[in-house]
Amino acid sequence: MLRERDRPRLWRAAFAVIGWAALALQYLLMAAPADGWAVMTRTVQYFSFFTILSNILVAGALTGPLLKPTRPLARWTASPAFRAAVTTYILTVGVVYHFMIAPYWRPEGLTLGVNLVLHYVMPVAFLLDWLWFTPKGELRWIDPVKALGVPLIFGVWTLVHGLATHWWPYRFVNVDALGLGRVLAIFAVLLGVFLLVGLALVGLDRVFGRTRRDSSAPAL
Repeated sequence: MLRERDRPRLWRAAFAVIGWAALALQYLLMAAPADGWAVMTRTVQYFSFFTILSNILVAGALTGPLLKPTRPLARWTASPAFRAAVTTYILTVGVVYHFMIAPYWRPEGLTLGVNLVLHYVMPVAFLLDWLWFTPKGELRWIDPVKALGVPLIFGVWTLVHGLATHWWPYRFVNVDALGLGRVLAIFAVLLGVFLLVGLALVGLDRVFGRTRRDSSAPAL
């Protein structure tokens, strides 16, 4: 019978493999048809999708706990604040994809399979990992604000890179089509979504942490 302490390792190992495999396949689907300098262009574009960046963080957060606890990656990914931030990113990716991208895009074949993994399977898997295996009661209300640093940096990069190349990772950030003012407004709304998701996780963390403390308190 599977021991309780082995359950998180088995869960994380399985979805780490799935996550890294989906990321590798997505890169091949983007870069393999290109040659020469086009490969470099496709590589930059690959890492310019927030979906890719957040899934890399998810795969790393699933891989880290499988290493020796003394390893820097293991210590970094064990932080409740880090795991909550990654949960915030990947959940927002899933929500934004479902409501803002999926209705207008119909991938097929391997591209469809990879997108289902990156936008649905991994967000659900990592949310369950956070609910089941991440220690609760240690998050602070300031943590979701700090977590906004990553989407802010991504937003700046998207604008700089897009204005220089006129390539945009998502239609709702296309300054050429929508105008700078409208795109900045969309970015602001998305930052609000990140913040709300992060605050909701802190709230859940507080509730679960209090419940665990109450259940472990000795009876008088």
